[in-house]
Order: sequence, then structure tokens, then C-alpha cells
Amino acid sequence: MSETIVLVHGLWMTPLSWEQWVERFGGRGHDVRAPAWPGMDRSVESLRADTASYAHLGVTEITDHYEKLIRELESPPIIMGHSFGGLVTQLLLDRGLGAAGVAIHPASPKGVLAVPPSSVRVASVALRNPANRHRAQMLTAKQFRYAFGNTLSEAESQAVYERQAVPGPGRPLFQAVSANFSPNAATKIDFHNDTRAPLLILGGGKDHTVAAASTRANFKLQSKSQAVTEYKEYADRSHYTCGEPGWEAVADHALEWAVAQAAKRAIPH
Repeated sequence: MSETIVLVHGLWMTPLSWEQWVERFGGRGHDVRAPAWPGMDRSVESLRADTASYAHLGVTEITDHYEKLIRELESPPIIMGHSFGGLVTQLLLDRGLGAAGVAIHPASPKGVLAVPPSSVRVASVALRNPANRHRAQMLTAKQFRYAFGNTLSEAESQAVYERQAVPGPGRPLFQAVSANFSPNAATKIDFHNDTRAPLLILGGGKDHTVAAASTRANFKLQSKSQAVTEYKEYADRSHYTCGEPGWEAVADHALEWAVAQAAKRAIPH
């Protein structure tokens, strides 16, 4: 069955990070959309040169942008997101959108207390300076390898960095780190929402940016809902799981699970 699939990229990346998934899913007859965050629908080179159009972005603005795009579709799509895109995916499902959702190594919603040291190290790129709340920061090649490419060789990580990495707005990181101290946090989700679409959360045992302890805690909170909620952890995968060798197995599992769940949801009860 052909589905519409909306892919949501994460921080420090653009829709280019989904290029292999777009080709693979499209080759199986699906209508695949990979829209950019608002203000980021430009080339990598352009985004590196001028961040003014998106440096202010926060979680709500990003989520609102995708909600608008999804509501314009003829039928509820499968939504898949990576990193902060995985958090946005969960927020969209909480808003009643989507036929099924896959959150891949997602940034944590409000309520997740597990913040491993490796995650703090990555986020500190922005958090060390309060002024970064209103501007975008670029990872250095060394920081990128720690955050994304730690299972790649230095040369492989460098190649990905040069082709895909862009400055990321600091505000989402500040919102995520302060969420548990804010009653109306932008990352707040109703974990008792029994009507949301099915959700699959994927974690990676070698992810420095969103450690597996965080994805497991996220799953535990989402499991409070009576809606279908599943978790799968890949022991040897990093934050660059959508592009590092073996990405095909991750993509295929995400697709097969989501298509099956969307089909079940479409059957009248």
C-alpha cells in the first residue's frame, strides 16, 4: 500500500540528511516529502553563509511549520523524524496528526530526566553562552565527529560534515534543557493521550547526542498511553544512524512497522 511519508530532519542538518531514505522509500512507491525547517529551504552553502532566516527558531515554530504542511495533505501521513525531528514527530502525533510515527534517536520531551554526560557535552556547544539562545552555532569538524560520526573513520566523518552539516539554532537546545523547570514547556507532551497514532521509538547504543538511556526513558513515558508504543534499540549505532553503514536495516524496519500500523489504523473498528 502506498503511503505519504513526511521526514523531519534534526538540528545541525537539512533535508539532505534524508536523501538515501527518500530514494529508498520512493523506490517502493511511496510519496516521500522531506521539507526543511522554516527558513532553511536553501543549500548547505547558503545556510552556512547566512543564518538570519532561521537562527531564531524554537521547537514550537518548527512544529507549527510541519503541522501546516501536514494538514494540507489529502490524508494523514506517516511521520518520521530524527533527533529534534524525532521530538517534533512526537509533538505532531500529540496534536492528533499522522497515521503512524517513528521517532529516531529523538531529542527528549519534557519529563525525561536522563541526561548522560555525552549529551551534555554535545549540547554545551550552544548552552555555554546564553546569547546563543537567539543565534545559530556551527559544530567544528571535531565536535561533529563526536556528536554524529563517532562510529565513522575521521575521513568518513569529515566527508559527511563538509556535505551536510549546517549551523543549528540554539533555542531548541535551551528549551529542551529547561523543560523540566517550565510548566508550559515547548517540549511538553500529553503522555496519557490514548488517541494518538502509533509510535515507534528507535535508540542507538553508541549515540553520544541522544544516549540510549534517554530514548528508553522517553519510551517509558510514552508507554503511559494506551496507543501503540514500541521501542527498538540498535546496540552499535551512532547519532548518524540514518546515514552510517547499515542505515538500510533501520530504514526498512521503520517503514515496515509504520506502514503496518497505518494500515491497521485505517481499518474501521
